[in-house]
Amino acid sequence: MSKIDKDTVDRIAHLARLEFAETEKPELINKMNRMLEFVEKLNELDTGRVEPLIYMCEEVNVLRDDVVIESITQKEALLNAPKKDSDYFKVPKVVDRK
Repeated sequence: MSKIDKDTVDRIAHLARLEFAETEKPELINKMNRMLEFVEKLNELDTGRVEPLIYMCEEVNVLRDDVVIESITQKEALLNAPKKDSDYFKVPKVVDRK
């Protein structure tokens, strides 16, 4: 079983775009190693006769009927908009055309 070390924590933090103080890393290493030990314990179980779980329940495609209701008017929606014209929200441009 591989063990989690400081380099592994640093690599995972980089990939996840997380930052940890050096004082937090020993606790993270401990917790991650405990998780690996738990998974190793699970690997000791014989799961050969266990059916894979595909769905959490037996129900399939339980849908509600769509009911159209007007909960807020367009005029009411625009009341608190910081920038708007008569019909639409105005937002900063987010796509550059090149």
